[in-house]
Amino acid sequence: MGVMKRAVPNQKTLSKLSGSLLLVGAGKMGGAMLDGWLARGLNPKKIVVIEPQPGKAVKALTRRGLKLNPKPGPNAKADAAAIVIAVKPQTAPGAVPPLGLHVGKSTLVLSIMAGRTLRFLENALPPGTAIVRAMPNTPASIGRGITVAVANAKVSAKQRKQATGLLDAIGKVEWVGDEALIDAVTALSGSGPAYIFLLAEAMTKAGIAAGLPAELAGRLARETVAGSGELLHRSDLDAATLRQNVTSPGGTTAAALEVLMGPGGFDELLTRAIAAATRRSRDLAG
Repeated sequence: MGVMKRAVPNQKTLSKLSGSLLLVGAGKMGGAMLDGWLARGLNPKKIVVIEPQPGKAVKALTRRGLKLNPKPGPNAKADAAAIVIAVKPQTAPGAVPPLGLHVGKSTLVLSIMAGRTLRFLENALPPGTAIVRAMPNTPASIGRGITVAVANAKVSAKQRKQATGLLDAIGKVEWVGDEALIDAVTALSGSGPAYIFLLAEAMTKAGIAAGLPAELAGRLARETVAGSGELLHRSDLDAATLRQNVTSPGGTTAAALEVLMGPGGFDELLTRAIAAATRRSRDLAG
């Protein structure tokens, strides 16, 4: 239990949805997921969106058959194949319980709300609901996110594949068997983009301090971080090997790394930072 496994993307999963796909919340992350589903060929006619403040793009999709904020009728059927909850976690106590009207025997509920546990969702939804809790990160907005998911005991193998199909539209997917790991996941990959952006900020300031014009320092830092990330993404080598490949003994990089990797350096700071974020995630989850 608890060991991460890489999910295998299944392009056909979305097209095999037996009922409607209900998206609750079409903000930045929900909107990114919606874009990914459409890019993979999901018919807008199968999508229902609940969003009190829909953007122009979502409104435009109604002309292609997407249903936006439909009023539930007295004879409404709980026929949703999947419900994706992408609202802000503070709105969950009011937003989640009414979704029980849409939950049928085979409905999968997928939540990407930070801090809202499987237990919270199980208590807010009908007994026996199949639920997956997932933690994506902001590069999902360009299809380059990484999401970690955990399922409750009611999720079948078929529903797990279904959840993977919904999530890999915004990037790669990992599964864990222990929900307690989600706090560390939140600290590492959920908050991680902020650490990378901070690195670019710090490199820019350091470049200016070394005498570079501000605009040039900013461009150099931005492109170095972006290019190095892409190299790491494409390479089969691990990060340590790529770092070593840049470092010549006695050279300029080695001089910098003596500072960054020395006592109180980068490793120690990041370990403390991620530990702090993990503790905060646990506090927020209650």
